[in-house]
Amino acid sequence: MNPLDATKSGFLVCIAVCTFIYTFIYLKDILSPEPNEQTLNANLAQCGFYPDELCSALFAGKTAAIKIGNFCQNTYQPKTLGCIQTSCNCSMVLKTLHFITRPLSYEEGNFSLAYIITIHKELEMFVKLLRAIYMPQNIYCIHVDEKSPKDYKAAVQNIVNCFENIFISSKRENVVYAGFSRLQADINCMRDLVHSKVQWNYVINLCGQDYPIKTNKDIIQYIKSKWSGKNMTPGVVQPLHMKHRTQVSYREYVHSGMSYVYPTKNIKAKPPYNLTIYFGSAYYILTKEFVEFTLTDARAKDLLEWSRDTYSPDEHYWVTLNRLDDAPGATPNAAWEGNIRAIKWKDQEGTVHKGCKGHYIRDICVYGLGDLQWIIESPHLFANKFEPATYPLVMDCLERRHRLKVLHQAEVPIEDHWRFQKENYFNMKLD
Repeated sequence: MNPLDATKSGFLVCIAVCTFIYTFIYLKDILSPEPNEQTLNANLAQCGFYPDELCSALFAGKTAAIKIGNFCQNTYQPKTLGCIQTSCNCSMVLKTLHFITRPLSYEEGNFSLAYIITIHKELEMFVKLLRAIYMPQNIYCIHVDEKSPKDYKAAVQNIVNCFENIFISSKRENVVYAGFSRLQADINCMRDLVHSKVQWNYVINLCGQDYPIKTNKDIIQYIKSKWSGKNMTPGVVQPLHMKHRTQVSYREYVHSGMSYVYPTKNIKAKPPYNLTIYFGSAYYILTKEFVEFTLTDARAKDLLEWSRDTYSPDEHYWVTLNRLDDAPGATPNAAWEGNIRAIKWKDQEGTVHKGCKGHYIRDICVYGLGDLQWIIESPHLFANKFEPATYPLVMDCLERRHRLKVLHQAEVPIEDHWRFQKENYFNMKLD
């Protein structure tokens, strides 16, 4: 070895040693124990391919875990899901993606849920959501935005083809945020669902950035115990500051990849049948009888037509119909009852929650690691909103915890491919 090569080798060794020492000192600092808190294992600095111990500490709200998680978040690369971008036979799809293939209890087998899932991007997030809520006794209508790329539509179709109880909506919309097209997408799925051979009990609508907090069994028991035969449409009489949504006419704009809703100068006529307009959540849990009512009742049809040029009609349509005394499963005197969706709204900071630990989009929190404890302690059935590309550990931790809880509740023998990994290292309370 010539002198120059020797100098280069020595320099590289020096750099490596210095980097190791700096990393050790940094991690030792952020792992410093808090009062009454045990020091987390320094091996967590690897952010592990099995980060269960870190997840457990995050769910407990440990500050040191959040520091480590945020440090790791930039380098952590979750395993890419198999069989979603490549061609697999259906047996491989079921096993590789860990779909549960049998009802896990007698109670669940005799209570079918219908799901409407509207998606337009983030294929992996859709698959994570689908496999979390999938049960063979349920039925699923997937509405894929007509604007979505062809390869995205094809990938979704390849997965759907492997299931008799999952289908893509027969009519697809170019969905615009806050536009009528978003409401129409749900109605398209409802029309398909009411003709399904599956005798479902309730329908739940989700979007691609939702994820369940509760298990299928938890959801059924919540519906049975508090809402048996009733619809959940949280909302109140339309407040003054929301009346602009239905007083003037709005239009959808879709062009060159841009889409939005804008107001016109046209004043709208009063609602049909002198209906009182309510304002509420776009998320619902509805009985099959109520869905059939909304598709056939004259008032529902006329209200739908009147809502075509309103702003975000899905936030008044369902709740308004559910306040009619004679609607099936109606709750005329309800307000914001119904724990459907956990959302951190920006204007509720300091009251309902202590702030978003990720970041806000349209005043809704995209959850970060510091939000995990709040999420799992929420009484709601689902949570919104998640971005695995930005905060991958958030989704990984929730997935692992949710599947562990699902299998913990199972009353049938567990098949190996239902597990995400052979061993679990969680040390936490599941309830």
